[in-house]
Amino acid sequence: MFDMRLSQERGAAHHGWLQSKHSFSFADYWDPKQVGFSDLLVINDDTVVPSKGFGTHPHRNMEIISYVLEGALEHKDSMGTGSVIIPGDIQLMSAGSGVAHSEFNHSAQENVHFLQIWIVPNKVNTTPGYQQINIAPEDKRGKLHLMISEQGGDKTIAVKQDIRIYAGLFNGDESAEFTIPEDRYVYLHVAKGSLMVNGQLFNTGDAARIREGGTLSFSGGDQAEILLFDMRPEERPSMA
Repeated sequence: MFDMRLSQERGAAHHGWLQSKHSFSFADYWDPKQVGFSDLLVINDDTVVPSKGFGTHPHRNMEIISYVLEGALEHKDSMGTGSVIIPGDIQLMSAGSGVAHSEFNHSAQENVHFLQIWIVPNKVNTTPGYQQINIAPEDKRGKLHLMISEQGGDKTIAVKQDIRIYAGLFNGDESAEFTIPEDRYVYLHVAKGSLMVNGQLFNTGDAARIREGGTLSFSGGDQAEILLFDMRPEERPSMA
C-alpha cells in the first residue's frame, strides 16, 4: 500500500546558516523520481541558525505554506504583511501575480525549524494574499485536524487547489484512522517523532506516497507530529 521513502533518502543542502532537507527535487537537488506528487511540489525541512534567514525574494503562481515546528519565524512581504510564526501557527501566502517576501529567524539565541510547502494553484495570476491562524494542540491531539482546504472553514485556511491538508499529534495510546476517499492520492509526512501506520514504523522525516484506497491507522506515537495531504490523483511530470 505504501511507497515509503526514508528520511535519509531525501536531498540535502548545507549552507552554514541553513540546513535543509528536500522531500522533492528543489534548487540544486534533482531526482527525476522525486518531482512533486500531484499538486504537492515542495516540502523543505529547514533549520535556520539565530538571526539569519532568507532575504527578500520573489514568487509567482504558487501557494506557499510555512509550518513552524520549533522556534519563531519572522515573515515580511511586499503586501505589507508582517508576522512572527510560532509552533501551532499555519501560514499561507498565495503568490498569485507576484509577491516578494523574506523569512528570518526571529531569535538571537535559538534555531528555527520549519517546513516550507509549495502547492501548485488551480488559478494563476490572481491577487496575492496572506492568511495565518493558530491551531491549538488539543485540536490535533490524537486526531487529524483539517488545517487547509479549497473551501476553508473553522480553523481551516482556504487554498487555491483541490487539496486537503491535515495535521495530527500522537503520543502513547492515542490513535486515529483516516479513510482514503475514492480516486484520491495521499501523501504522509512525519514532521517529528515516530509512530506506527498500519503496523509500519515511521520515524522523523519518513514519508509515503499512497495511490490506493483503504484506511490508514495511526497508533503507538512517540511525540509524533504528522501532516497528511489528500489530493487529486494527477501527477506532474516536471517542475515547470
